[in-house]
Amino acid sequence: MRLVVVSAGLTQPSSTRLLADRLSTAVEARVEVEVRVVELRDLAVDIANHLVAGFPSPRLGEALTAVSEADALIAATPIFTASYSGLFKSFFDLVDAEALTGKPVLIAATGGTARHSLALEHAMRPMFAYLHAVVVPTGVYAASADWADGELATRIDRAAGELTDLLLRNPARHVEEELVPFAEQLAALRKKP
Repeated sequence: MRLVVVSAGLTQPSSTRLLADRLSTAVEARVEVEVRVVELRDLAVDIANHLVAGFPSPRLGEALTAVSEADALIAATPIFTASYSGLFKSFFDLVDAEALTGKPVLIAATGGTARHSLALEHAMRPMFAYLHAVVVPTGVYAASADWADGELATRIDRAAGELTDLLLRNPARHVEEELVPFAEQLAALRKKP
Protein backbone atom coordinates (compact mmCIF):
# COMPACT_ATOMS: atom_id res chain seq x y z
CA MET A 1 0.00 0.00 0.00
CA ARG A 2 1.21 3.48 -0.85
CA LEU A 3 0.86 6.43 1.50
CA VAL A 4 1.72 9.84 0.08
CA VAL A 5 2.44 12.71 2.45
CA VAL A 6 2.00 16.20 0.99
CA SER A 7 3.70 18.84 3.11
CA ALA A 8 3.34 22.54 2.33
CA GLY A 9 5.73 23.80 5.00
CA LEU A 10 7.86 26.70 3.80
CA THR A 11 10.77 26.72 6.23
CA GLN A 12 13.60 24.29 6.77
CA PRO A 13 13.05 22.68 9.23
CA SER A 14 9.28 22.95 9.11
CA SER A 15 6.79 22.30 11.88
CA THR A 16 4.31 21.29 9.16
CA ARG A 17 6.71 18.62 7.90
CA LEU A 18 7.38 17.51 11.49
CA LEU A 19 3.63 17.04 12.05
CA ALA A 20 3.27 15.18 8.74
CA ASP A 21 6.19 12.90 9.67
CA ARG A 22 4.68 12.13 13.07
CA LEU A 23 1.38 11.26 11.41
CA SER A 24 2.98 8.99 8.81
CA THR A 25 5.08 7.27 11.50
CA ALA A 26 1.90 6.60 13.49
CA VAL A 27 0.29 5.03 10.40
CA GLU A 28 3.43 2.97 9.70
CA ALA A 29 3.25 1.62 13.25
CA ARG A 30 -0.17 0.13 12.41
CA VAL A 31 0.16 -1.14 8.85
CA GLU A 32 2.93 -1.78 6.34
CA VAL A 33 2.95 1.10 3.86
CA GLU A 34 5.37 2.57 1.39
CA VAL A 35 5.65 6.27 2.29
CA ARG A 36 6.47 8.95 -0.26
CA VAL A 37 6.80 12.57 0.85
CA VAL A 38 5.97 15.38 -1.56
CA GLU A 39 7.59 18.55 -0.23
CA LEU A 40 5.77 21.41 -1.96
CA ARG A 41 8.41 23.98 -0.99
CA ASP A 42 10.79 22.22 -3.40
CA LEU A 43 8.16 22.31 -6.17
CA ALA A 44 6.96 25.91 -5.78
CA VAL A 45 8.46 27.21 -9.04
CA ASP A 46 7.30 24.10 -10.92
CA ILE A 47 3.76 24.59 -9.59
CA ALA A 48 3.71 28.26 -10.65
CA ASN A 49 5.09 27.40 -14.10
CA HIS A 50 2.46 24.71 -14.59
CA LEU A 51 -0.32 27.14 -13.65
CA VAL A 52 0.78 29.59 -16.37
CA ALA A 53 2.20 27.21 -19.01
CA GLY A 54 -0.34 24.41 -18.68
CA PHE A 55 2.00 21.43 -18.33
CA PRO A 56 4.04 20.02 -15.44
CA SER A 57 7.79 19.68 -15.19
CA PRO A 58 9.02 16.09 -14.83
CA ARG A 59 9.45 16.55 -11.04
CA LEU A 60 5.97 17.97 -10.61
CA GLY A 61 4.52 15.33 -12.92
CA GLU A 62 6.01 12.61 -10.70
CA ALA A 63 4.51 14.22 -7.60
CA LEU A 64 1.06 14.51 -9.21
CA THR A 65 1.26 10.88 -10.34
CA ALA A 66 2.27 9.78 -6.84
CA VAL A 67 -0.80 11.51 -5.38
CA SER A 68 -3.06 9.97 -8.04
CA GLU A 69 -1.69 6.46 -7.50
CA ALA A 70 -1.59 6.60 -3.69
CA ASP A 71 -3.83 4.38 -1.63
CA ALA A 72 -4.08 7.11 1.04
CA LEU A 73 -2.92 10.65 1.60
CA ILE A 74 -1.74 12.81 4.49
CA ALA A 75 -2.12 16.49 3.56
CA ALA A 76 -0.44 19.04 5.84
CA THR A 77 -0.22 22.80 5.48
CA PRO A 78 0.63 25.83 7.55
CA ILE A 79 -2.31 28.14 8.17
CA PHE A 80 -2.00 31.69 6.85
CA THR A 81 -4.80 34.23 7.29
CA ALA A 82 -7.22 31.57 8.55
CA SER A 83 -6.78 29.16 5.62
CA TYR A 84 -4.36 26.77 3.93
CA SER A 85 -1.34 28.20 2.17
CA GLY A 86 -1.55 29.35 -1.44
CA LEU A 87 1.14 26.83 -2.37
CA PHE A 88 -0.98 24.02 -0.91
CA LYS A 89 -4.09 25.14 -2.81
CA SER A 90 -2.17 25.66 -6.04
CA PHE A 91 -0.80 22.11 -5.89
CA PHE A 92 -4.22 20.56 -5.34
CA ASP A 93 -5.63 22.72 -8.15
CA LEU A 94 -3.28 20.76 -10.43
CA VAL A 95 -4.28 17.30 -9.20
CA ASP A 96 -6.61 15.53 -11.64
CA ALA A 97 -10.23 16.16 -10.68
CA GLU A 98 -10.97 12.42 -10.27
CA ALA A 99 -7.66 11.40 -8.66
CA LEU A 100 -8.88 11.66 -5.06
CA THR A 101 -12.33 10.11 -5.53
CA GLY A 102 -12.86 7.68 -2.66
CA LYS A 103 -9.27 8.09 -1.45
CA PRO A 104 -8.70 8.22 2.32
CA VAL A 105 -7.16 11.55 3.36
CA LEU A 106 -5.93 12.73 6.74
CA ILE A 107 -5.85 16.53 6.98
CA ALA A 108 -3.38 18.34 9.22
CA ALA A 109 -2.24 21.90 9.77
CA THR A 110 0.10 24.00 11.86
CA GLY A 111 -0.13 27.57 13.05
CA GLY A 112 1.05 30.01 15.65
CA THR A 113 -2.06 29.95 17.81
CA ALA A 114 -5.02 27.68 18.45
CA ARG A 115 -7.43 30.27 17.04
CA HIS A 116 -6.57 29.05 13.51
CA SER A 117 -7.55 25.44 14.21
CA LEU A 118 -10.97 25.82 12.59
CA ALA A 119 -9.25 26.16 9.21
CA LEU A 120 -9.24 22.37 9.14
CA GLU A 121 -13.03 22.37 9.14
CA HIS A 122 -13.89 25.50 7.16
CA ALA A 123 -11.16 25.33 4.49
CA MET A 124 -9.40 21.97 4.20
CA ARG A 125 -12.26 19.53 4.77
CA PRO A 126 -14.54 21.27 2.19
CA MET A 127 -11.76 21.32 -0.41
CA PHE A 128 -11.17 17.57 -0.08
CA ALA A 129 -14.91 16.89 0.03
CA TYR A 130 -15.20 18.76 -3.27
CA LEU A 131 -12.48 16.45 -4.66
CA HIS A 132 -14.57 13.45 -3.47
CA ALA A 133 -11.93 12.24 -1.02
CA VAL A 134 -12.90 10.37 2.13
CA VAL A 135 -11.55 12.62 4.89
CA VAL A 136 -10.96 10.98 8.26
CA PRO A 137 -13.07 12.42 11.09
CA THR A 138 -10.10 13.63 13.13
CA GLY A 139 -8.09 16.45 11.59
CA VAL A 140 -4.88 17.31 13.44
CA TYR A 141 -3.98 20.92 14.15
CA ALA A 142 -0.79 21.82 16.00
CA ALA A 143 -0.30 25.32 17.37
CA SER A 144 3.12 26.32 18.67
CA ALA A 145 2.07 25.56 22.26
CA ASP A 146 0.79 22.08 21.34
CA TRP A 147 4.22 20.56 20.71
CA ALA A 148 4.90 20.26 24.44
CA ASP A 149 1.41 18.94 25.15
CA GLY A 150 0.58 15.23 25.37
CA GLU A 151 -2.82 15.91 23.81
CA LEU A 152 -1.19 16.36 20.39
CA ALA A 153 0.15 12.80 20.54
CA THR A 154 -3.35 11.56 21.37
CA ARG A 155 -4.85 13.37 18.37
CA ILE A 156 -2.09 12.05 16.10
CA ASP A 157 -2.71 8.52 17.33
CA ARG A 158 -6.49 8.78 16.85
CA ALA A 159 -6.21 10.27 13.34
CA ALA A 160 -3.61 7.68 12.28
CA GLY A 161 -5.92 4.92 13.49
CA GLU A 162 -8.81 6.34 11.48
CA LEU A 163 -6.67 6.61 8.33
CA THR A 164 -5.39 3.06 8.81
CA ASP A 165 -8.95 1.75 9.16
CA LEU A 166 -9.95 3.44 5.89
CA LEU A 167 -6.75 2.33 4.17
CA LEU A 168 -7.41 -1.29 5.08
CA ARG A 169 -10.99 -1.06 3.80
CA ASN A 170 -9.78 0.84 0.70
CA PRO A 171 -12.99 2.70 -0.21
CA ALA A 172 -11.52 3.90 -3.53
CA ARG A 173 -11.51 0.32 -4.80
CA HIS A 174 -15.29 0.09 -4.36
CA VAL A 175 -16.46 3.50 -5.59
CA GLU A 176 -17.08 2.46 -9.21
CA GLU A 177 -18.66 -0.84 -8.16
CA GLU A 178 -21.22 0.93 -5.96
CA LEU A 179 -22.27 3.64 -8.42
CA VAL A 180 -25.21 2.77 -10.65
CA PRO A 181 -26.00 5.42 -13.25
CA PHE A 182 -29.29 7.17 -12.63
CA ALA A 183 -30.64 6.21 -16.06
CA GLU A 184 -30.08 2.52 -15.23
CA GLN A 185 -31.86 2.93 -11.91
CA LEU A 186 -34.87 4.52 -13.64
CA ALA A 187 -34.94 1.81 -16.31
CA ALA A 188 -34.95 -0.87 -13.62
CA LEU A 189 -37.91 0.81 -11.91
CA ARG A 190 -39.88 0.96 -15.17
CA LYS A 191 -39.45 -2.78 -15.71
CA LYS A 192 -41.07 -3.67 -12.40
CA PRO A 193 -44.81 -4.49 -12.61
